[in-house]
Amino acid sequence: MKDYDHFIIWLDYFNKNLSRKKGRRVKRENAIYDPTFSELYEAAVEEGLDVTLESSNDHARFPRRSYVRSGYIMIPKNQNKKKLDIISSLSSRIISTRNKIKRTK
Repeated sequence: MKDYDHFIIWLDYFNKNLSRKKGRRVKRENAIYDPTFSELYEAAVEEGLDVTLESSNDHARFPRRSYVRSGYIMIPKNQNKKKLDIISSLSSRIISTRNKIKRTK
């Protein structure tokens, strides 16, 4: 049953290895190589989005790449934000987190 009250944010939206046709939603310069579910979840929490582990799935398969496990988070729809705005803010948050990790190594 389709859920019309939530946005589904797939991990493949941020994967730099994928083409737009395969499911990437952000520009290549705003994407990262092989994002992880924990990075996506932590970015959503840091952004202040209402996301829980119960409403997320880290073993789901993205429909365009059903042979690979990806994962998604579910965010309740808000009248103020569009899905594309949420995706771009999560993308910038994931990139900044990755850059912090690289600097500490």
